[in-house]
Amino acid sequence: MSQSAWRASAIAALALLFALLAIARPIDHDESQYVAAAILSGSALPFRDFAYLQTPLQPLLFAPFAALFGAFAWQGLRLVNAALGLVAVLCVHRAAREAGASQRAATIAAALFATTDILLFSIGVARNDALPGALVAAALIPILRATQGKATPVGAFLAGLLLASAAAAKISCAFPAAAYGLYTLWHRRHLPLWVAAGALAPCLLVVGLWIAAPQDFLFGVLIFPSAAPADYYAAGERAWKLWAALKPVDALKFLALGPALPALVFLSIHRPRSEPALLCLALAAAALIAALLPTPIWRQYLLPALPPLFVALAIMLPERLSGAWKMAFLIFALAGLAPSLSAVFAGKPAMATATREMATLAAAMDAAGVTGPVATLAPQFLAGTGRAVDKRFVTGPFYFRAQSLLSQEEETARNLVSAPRLADSFRTRPPAAILVGGEGAWTSGDSALDAMLEAWAVHAGWRRVPMNSDRFRLYVPADGTGNQATRSRTDPPRRRSSSFSA
Repeated sequence: MSQSAWRASAIAALALLFALLAIARPIDHDESQYVAAAILSGSALPFRDFAYLQTPLQPLLFAPFAALFGAFAWQGLRLVNAALGLVAVLCVHRAAREAGASQRAATIAAALFATTDILLFSIGVARNDALPGALVAAALIPILRATQGKATPVGAFLAGLLLASAAAAKISCAFPAAAYGLYTLWHRRHLPLWVAAGALAPCLLVVGLWIAAPQDFLFGVLIFPSAAPADYYAAGERAWKLWAALKPVDALKFLALGPALPALVFLSIHRPRSEPALLCLALAAAALIAALLPTPIWRQYLLPALPPLFVALAIMLPERLSGAWKMAFLIFALAGLAPSLSAVFAGKPAMATATREMATLAAAMDAAGVTGPVATLAPQFLAGTGRAVDKRFVTGPFYFRAQSLLSQEEETARNLVSAPRLADSFRTRPPAAILVGGEGAWTSGDSALDAMLEAWAVHAGWRRVPMNSDRFRLYVPADGTGNQATRSRTDPPRRRSSSFSA
């Protein structure tokens, strides 16, 4: 087999493995808000028309995919993230070659990157990590080409566009983007004005959405991410997650699930001195700082640091690794694969489960005549039913579990509802139906949150719709079907219920 044929086969095999991982990885409640936002962004704007708790690029870019996949939007968006994972791995290889690494070293580094649990989790679910990770990896190609004296206006423009787009998809990526921007000012052969020109379009997008809904934007992008963890964890049994001392421990644990930790050790021992390696380490350090700022931290936060880290490793790899280093990288690579393998083999394939449940939900909603928006903490499952999510629940469980972040008037203005104010919100604006069961242990969620929704439905005398599902329960008003007619309601337990058009 020729080298090009072998390379094509390896890429195809990796693409297949990433796709299979996306098909099989268990459902995660984190996916709820990203799937719902992508679907809504086909006809509405984040912040202005519905709440969104991140910087806004991903739902806008993914909206055409969600529309294309239709009833299979959740499944399709998982596969899009799997494809972005492949892009990230290939870009790490290409960037390493641009920096002067040998073909062998670039291949080893890219393969090691592909075995990290941080990457494998991020590209196996429909979250917002794979896109910025791939954008950072792609930006390294023109950046490192410039370090070799090959800077061009087009390359500098692309570097700025890709890094700014990464920040527009996930705010933590603003740290490596800013780090490179500062670097270009000191090393002007990187063409800082062209880099800034490339960054302009994503920046204007973000600024435009901020101007369209300034308070909603600031709450979703800055206030909620910084205040919500303390609001949620402080009063519960897991208050220990807020301990600052745990952050370095968690970071080391996440990095150790894969070869990222030995890569850091290897680079600290060999002390890179070339510009490409040092620049990669600076970008990785900026991304690591950003990942450590939130409390608590999670593995996917570290993804933007990995592409520059593994490119630096490729640059520094010797022609022959010692036996000890080979063994270390192999052991940690297996450790990185272990969580994905255990997750995949722990239960039934996620897509098969989700598709079956969606079909069951669609049949039940058809039978009950539900046509209006549905209140649920698992809006990703509504894609397969053809029903819209009640916009107060676009963020899934994440705002709903808030205790004191907004006043009741602010929640109403932002089309949000928290658990403590559920009864008041539903009293004046009941949904067409209430779907519970998607927020629980089987989706890494908190079933107590779903129980609050169900308790309201039972207390209000809503009718439970019979359906063939061990996971979901569907409730509709007892006096009729769920539709889009808006009627007044003052007494949930006794008066006639109603629905509204979200």
